Amino acid sequence: MSENLREILWLLTVAMLVAMASRRLRLPYTLGLVFVGAILAISRIDVGSTLSSELILDFILPPLLFEAALALRWRDLRRGLAPILTLAIFGTMLATAAVAAGLVYLLHWPAAAALVFGALISATDPVAIIAMFRDHNFRGRLSLLVEAESLFNDGAAAVLFALALGWAQAGEHAPTAAETAMTLVYIVAGGVGVGAATGAAAILLSRGTSEHLVELTLSTIAAFASFLAAERLHVSGVLATVTAGLIMGNFGIFSPEERSFLSRRGREAIAHFWEFAAFLANSVIFLLIGANVALAPYDDYGPRLIAAVILLVLVSRALAVYPLSFFLRATGHPLSLPEQHVLWWGGLRGALGLALALSLPSSFLWRDEVVVVTFAVVAFSLIVQGLTMPLLLRKLGFLT
Repeated sequence: MSENLREILWLLTVAMLVAMASRRLRLPYTLGLVFVGAILAISRIDVGSTLSSELILDFILPPLLFEAALALRWRDLRRGLAPILTLAIFGTMLATAAVAAGLVYLLHWPAAAALVFGALISATDPVAIIAMFRDHNFRGRLSLLVEAESLFNDGAAAVLFALALGWAQAGEHAPTAAETAMTLVYIVAGGVGVGAATGAAAILLSRGTSEHLVELTLSTIAAFASFLAAERLHVSGVLATVTAGLIMGNFGIFSPEERSFLSRRGREAIAHFWEFAAFLANSVIFLLIGANVALAPYDDYGPRLIAAVILLVLVSRALAVYPLSFFLRATGHPLSLPEQHVLWWGGLRGALGLALALSLPSSFLWRDEVVVVTFAVVAFSLIVQGLTMPLLLRKLGFLT
């Protein structure tokens, strides 16, 4: 127990020092954490906890997803729903198909491994970009598009990953199209249903009390219980937690005081607590990502493969953004070309993609290759895309 406590205190101490230094250097603290984690790993300094799918899925993702969903207002979401859902659903499917096809026909991967990797790497995680938006007090349509699209994109990617892995492991007993469609409906509807039930239960129970600490505890239960219950039922934990967060945010945090299910102190406590929880989760995950990225055995697979996969992922994201944006013009919800550029280059990869890659069973023949190239793509997106995004945003006139 004391060893675990020391590891936690060490991680938090490093993370806080990096956060303060990043602020002085005007560098997104998430990128600062990646750099420091990599330096510590290369220097053979133990950062403590090991990055694993269990750590990410059980402790990191729920607070990140819940906090992001908690901050989304229905009215804002409705205004941007057409482009958000188009990019999150059809864009994720297009990106998955493009990556899988490229791996099969250009790099000669087996179809099963290519489809699994295509699904997991299509999960975007633009945390560094959103943190930069908040640092510059940047709000509006583009900020909403980036954040909301990544939330729903994560849900779509996790569902596609589950279907792809199930198909890859089925062998000769691969499910039919009808069975796949039924499984898809079950995973999506089940995740939304679990999240709605959990969020509604928490918000209704909050009506019976005006004690802000009880309301805060109920929100904590909703965040983690929705994810864990959904995973236990083999439905989408990501969609469950996002749905629970949307319900608690819009029926509690953003409701007028006379109609809110939460007390005034409860709303303030929940908003501040989840901002803090997301900050801690980001601090831990990006520090560990940096440490693990630095030590991944890239040499075993060669720089050409790594470069080819990174390029393929960038092309797949472009295919998901630009053609769909063209079709959105006919719906009355057009995306400007500068917004499309930000959505493309700002589609960073991060925690969810790594969690899905690390969750692959040891019996999956191409597991090692998938894990290594996932680390490579995440490292490129966080460091290269993350560092150059401020320049792009200034060039396009979004930041001054």
